[in-house]
Amino acid sequence: MTRGFYIGRFQPFHNGHRSMVEQIAGEVDELILGIGSADDSHTVRNPFTAGERIMMITKALVEYDLVTYAVPIEDLERNSVWVSHVQSMSPDFDVAYSNNPLVIQLFREADIEIRQSPMFNREVLEGSEVRERMITGGDWQSLVPDAVVEVVDEIDGIERIQMISDTDTNGK
Repeated sequence: MTRGFYIGRFQPFHNGHRSMVEQIAGEVDELILGIGSADDSHTVRNPFTAGERIMMITKALVEYDLVTYAVPIEDLERNSVWVSHVQSMSPDFDVAYSNNPLVIQLFREADIEIRQSPMFNREVLEGSEVRERMITGGDWQSLVPDAVVEVVDEIDGIERIQMISDTDTNGK
């Protein structure tokens, strides 16, 4: 049995993430999704809590024949020990997946097999683009799985991100 590990902030979980999971699913028997920056929420960059992101991921992946585990990973500002921190928070895994150059380097230095996947429609499917559309009232729904739309609606996520993106400076 092969267990993979895929880390992201998933702010929110979007169709690019889903595409990556689909690709990984063909290579592993089980997949751990590490919820990065799990200790951060209610900011424009990280508007959703770890629990809300777990809901998004769990509901979005229910259709796949793949055992998944969503594991919150709090930020650690010491890169030299980051991999051991991740391992301490996660079930054991055989291979890690990332396209982030720093994450790739850290796993390599820890002698953990790391695999990269081509990014799917990266110019649009990026968390910052989804969040910007949420703030401005644009079409963000087409960029995420239907289950994520349902979770965002349930938690009043659009109202939250619009409120926290607002300023009190009177345009100055």
